[in-house]
Amino acid sequence: MHHQPVLLRETMNLLSPKAGESICDVTLGLGGHASALLKKALPGGVLIGLDADPINLKEAGLRLEPLHATVELHHANFRDLAQVLSSPVDIIFADLGVSSPHFDDPERGFSFRNDGPLDLRFDQTSGIPAFEWIAQADQEEIAQALRDGGELRSAWSIADSVLRKKPTTTKQLQECVEEALGWRATAAMAQVFQAFRIAVNAEMQALQSLLAMGSRLLNSGGRFGVISYHSLEDRLVKQAFRALVTVQKDPHTGQDVETAMYTLLTKKAVTPSAEEILENPRARSAKLRVIQKTIQLL
Repeated sequence: MHHQPVLLRETMNLLSPKAGESICDVTLGLGGHASALLKKALPGGVLIGLDADPINLKEAGLRLEPLHATVELHHANFRDLAQVLSSPVDIIFADLGVSSPHFDDPERGFSFRNDGPLDLRFDQTSGIPAFEWIAQADQEEIAQALRDGGELRSAWSIADSVLRKKPTTTKQLQECVEEALGWRATAAMAQVFQAFRIAVNAEMQALQSLLAMGSRLLNSGGRFGVISYHSLEDRLVKQAFRALVTVQKDPHTGQDVETAMYTLLTKKAVTPSAEEILENPRARSAKLRVIQKTIQLL
């Protein structure tokens, strides 16, 4: 299965794995990033990999097998990272993008370019598919999901069409959007699918959990890197990382009250080169941010 890890060179440079370090890839996918990171951590390196999709987990396991390294694979969402990790690690990495197999498999429902069941779950062994979520929701809930996850101005109109037609396939959802928006539908289609995907998988809540606990699960000197793909994700990552490097000041003297425990390794988001976008168009919206822990929390 062909797999192109996004921003791989930049990720390797910033996370800079060293021999003997422990790495936790919380979005293992097909193991592209994890494999490259683990190779640099040998000999002695350890990889802990999480993925919500058991199919991805199996594929990644096959990719990692030839390295003959210590690898732990967990079928888990990264919102449960604290339950998976028994001790802090040196590197935590998350690539928040939808993996290519998800987009390319019509049965998963991630793309409007192929007709299939409107599922949209990363983990088909839990939760409910998008068409069931839609069937249970009212117009306000649907519109709110479209506003929050797709930043769509026409959320109410689309929600009205979706509520009336209750689509169960990707083609039917596409028809709802076309009915609501007419000639403007094509430009909004990706945002609509993104919005329902985010709602069904509770992605923003999961990301908030990861950002809240991830930094605390690092060893001193540990690095935490996140690749995001849309403004909602990037905003959360940017705000969380900036809050960690902000030093508290005495309101009366203006003096620093405590030493910052984290350092930003990316002053601004790192984006793909023109060459990478040409080779892999799905990388075009990727943004990488990395933070480093400088002092161990007690």
